[in-house]
Amino acid sequence: MIKVTLPKLKGRKGTEKISMVTCYDATFARLVEKAEIDSILVGDSLGMVIKGEENTLNVSIEEVAHHVSAVKRGAQNPFLIADMPFGSYQDSVENGVKNAVKLVKAGAEAVKIEGGSEVCPLISKLVSFGIPVVAHVGLTPQYVNKFGGFAKRGKSEEERGFIMDSAIAVEKAGADMIVLEGIPEALAAEITGNVKIPTIGIGAGTETDGQVLVIYDLLGMNADFNPSFLKKYLNLDSLVTSALKEYRKDVVSGK
Repeated sequence: MIKVTLPKLKGRKGTEKISMVTCYDATFARLVEKAEIDSILVGDSLGMVIKGEENTLNVSIEEVAHHVSAVKRGAQNPFLIADMPFGSYQDSVENGVKNAVKLVKAGAEAVKIEGGSEVCPLISKLVSFGIPVVAHVGLTPQYVNKFGGFAKRGKSEEERGFIMDSAIAVEKAGADMIVLEGIPEALAAEITGNVKIPTIGIGAGTETDGQVLVIYDLLGMNADFNPSFLKKYLNLDSLVTSALKEYRKDVVSGK
């Protein structure tokens, strides 16, 4: 696999779709690279997927940096993006820059930041220092307490206008890509057609410039997690459970 760079990804807008997977460790990162996936996101979803928490809000910058380093050791060629977790940038632009630098030093090639106009000063500052930014609008998990859950956003005309304005604002501030999460397909298509940077969808239909899924989800490792947007390519919940049962049986029998 040839090294994937940001200019290569940006040059594919409107021509070739971008594949992105969220993973958190060297072993899965190695497999993602073997599959020639374009980009890896080390998401603050690790709070839910790895730590078993209800949301992403308790993840620290140190935890993200730890997983970024692990992923980097497993995969050198996919473009590596790291989430800026809740509390790592909300208090000041200066603190946001400091924490973004920590993630870059851990191995990230870009940082992802949730929000619209409220994070534009940070985006502008980061890109001025050469730190690429992936914006994130629509269903933004760090706003879960405001939204009251993880329901799809952009159902009302007011929300659709807000999300569109947010996407335009983060592009103007200098963002290099935008994740569009949990919004109507028509809105995602409209945003994709109105911005010059690639859009990466998750629960936003097929009209974006690329797609991202959590590796644990696409491999079907949780039989109880079945959102409408998720296609499971394996059923590892059943396969792994069966393998472990067989192992336990062999241990007990002395085989």
